[in-house]
Amino acid sequence: MLSRRFILVQIFCLIGFLVVGCNSQESSSGINELTIGVVSYDEGAVSLQKYERLRDYLAEQTKSIVQLEPAYNELQAVEQIKRKNWEIVFAPPGLAAIAIDKELYVPLFSLEEIDSIRRAVIIVRADSPAQTLIDLNNTVIAVGEPGSAAGYYLPIYDLYGLILAEIRSAPTPKTALEWIDNGSVNAGAMSAEDFERYRRDFPATEFRNLHTSRWIPPGVVLLGPTVDRNLQEQIERVMRDAPPDIIGDAGYVPTASIPDYSQFIELVNKVLPLREQVKQKPAILLYEGDPATGQEVLEKPTSYEPGIKVGN
Repeated sequence: MLSRRFILVQIFCLIGFLVVGCNSQESSSGINELTIGVVSYDEGAVSLQKYERLRDYLAEQTKSIVQLEPAYNELQAVEQIKRKNWEIVFAPPGLAAIAIDKELYVPLFSLEEIDSIRRAVIIVRADSPAQTLIDLNNTVIAVGEPGSAAGYYLPIYDLYGLILAEIRSAPTPKTALEWIDNGSVNAGAMSAEDFERYRRDFPATEFRNLHTSRWIPPGVVLLGPTVDRNLQEQIERVMRDAPPDIIGDAGYVPTASIPDYSQFIELVNKVLPLREQVKQKPAILLYEGDPATGQEVLEKPTSYEPGIKVGN
């Protein structure tokens, strides 16, 4: 009888350990632990300062341990998303599409109003002979890291059908402009906003916008799928009711509609099968079978308009 009780006690203890171990947000002391992930490129501590007051406010209001963690490009951020290392993510559009579609992250707030104008651009030097995208055939082009909407998904989508001598991965938009400036590449892709920001660092060089993409949805604040439902509701309420100066520093818009990502996710999923072709030299941006059939498999919609998500 005694041995049977001992076995039952061991079983219950084992179950208890498993339950505690499955809660990734709860420390051994019973206090929730949250990590806020942000993409900060090469700005480092300067970028993180924008979120420090939100971090402290969330920690106080939710009685949690809250940490900030930067990723210096989208590739690092994608890895953190896949590993579920971030409970709250300030996600640019490309990262958001992957997180929502593949990793079941939940959109919480928009980072901009739904009618914001965000586009990807392909930049060349002003003296480049290229006048259209077709003129980039057999040239070297810089794109961003996988995970970047403006730096990777939109330009690869728009360049589909071309044969490029090489596609180089630039860790930051500024690096892409440096390569265009010194002639290492013939063209580079980035957001229009980043182009206007970093072109000032090259006063001696005149650049030209060769191509502008379709609309890109605003980035969003995401909640990870491992966050407890009750804690999710608490985080949403606390962030919605935060003081305006904290909201302004962190850059989210509680009153804005959450963008509908369905069409953008569809676009990203059409680009993903081209990952291996992007790495090859030359980079033949066609699906397998296209050269033989002459048929364009990647069907491109002429445009898509901003949409909003119904509900929250």
